[in-house]
Amino acid sequence: MKTVFSAPGDYVHFKSQVPLHKIPIGTKQWRYYDFGPKAVPPLICLPGTAGTADVYYKQIMSLSMKGYRVISVDIPRVWNNTEWIQAFEKFLDAIDVHHIHLYGTSLGGFLAQLFAQHRPRRVRSLVLSNTFLETRSFSAAIPWAPIVSWTPSFLLKRYVLTGIRDGPHEPFIADSVDFVVSQVETLSREDLASRLSLTTDDASVGPLLLSDSFITIMDTNDYCAIPQQLKDQLGERYPEARRAYLKTGGDFPFLSRPDEVNLHLQLHLRRVGVEARPDLVQNIPKGDLGGSPSRESNEDDSDKSHEDDRGGSENSPADYDINPTPESSGSGNLDKQPLDNSERCHLDHEHALYALPGGFKGRTNIPGTSVHFMCHIATFHLLHYISSLYIIWNYSLEFSQLV
Repeated sequence: MKTVFSAPGDYVHFKSQVPLHKIPIGTKQWRYYDFGPKAVPPLICLPGTAGTADVYYKQIMSLSMKGYRVISVDIPRVWNNTEWIQAFEKFLDAIDVHHIHLYGTSLGGFLAQLFAQHRPRRVRSLVLSNTFLETRSFSAAIPWAPIVSWTPSFLLKRYVLTGIRDGPHEPFIADSVDFVVSQVETLSREDLASRLSLTTDDASVGPLLLSDSFITIMDTNDYCAIPQQLKDQLGERYPEARRAYLKTGGDFPFLSRPDEVNLHLQLHLRRVGVEARPDLVQNIPKGDLGGSPSRESNEDDSDKSHEDDRGGSENSPADYDINPTPESSGSGNLDKQPLDNSERCHLDHEHALYALPGGFKGRTNIPGTSVHFMCHIATFHLLHYISSLYIIWNYSLEFSQLV
């Protein structure tokens, strides 16, 4: 693993385009992204033990550009599976979402199945990746599971990171590992302890009312942290489920093989009857982007902004259109979208220049404040030119005296 992590360019672009939402529901704090046309039933992504809502940023950007709505959530601090089901249902009620499609990887896939078992009317389909049916094998492997809630943070992080295979990797897989490791570093001790508690809480998935035809199993064929025996049990439970095997991808194919994963997700959504709305992607008016309901907006108005993990404010989803994602530093995009010819270079809140292929170009309609700004710039250059002439004249006078 690399000791110094630099955020990929497409992730930086994602953070500038997609707002991060944080809402308290009861005693639980939910952190999530919600992007895409609200008219489309959402695909909700649930990460594994080491993941956060950010790990699905490639799915959010790609699928939203095609007209799908994607919601990616952090697993909140819940300490058993019953608490998870109740908390997740309250979260869906809070964001005014009733019927959902779930994409879960590792622990997220297990939690998705549990929710589908106990709330069958809300789950329309499942995409399960590198996941399992029961937790007995994990609880047996952690003898200190009863005291996990008191375990120091550095020990929890060490345990989680040892479950991630460390090199040598092909470049795309190595990049995915580095990204997930950077996300683990953002998790608090309570976050890690609660996720390990869910993994070791003795539970198993019972029969689902959902037909196998509405389930897709997407696994990697090279390796992953989930034992093959548990993955085989999953396949035996859903014999009629659609299979989507990835030749390589490691533990995090949604990062290392995003084009293939996004294609399988798109095929799954089409097969279960979710129609994309590409007509709603460009020039989306206020309120039509997937995001906060009125209740959440009222709560956030008191803060005037959403703060990210570094204390900065997040953009409002109604303030911009969905812009194409720049070319990823990882694998190439099979469904390349045309890139904008310009990127805004903000000077302040009222002045902006545009970087075009031919150079910098100003706005066509320059407001009065911009005219004053340009006058100040011209005055500054004029004074700088006069001072330069004075210095040159002064040195020339001294030189003539010496001669």
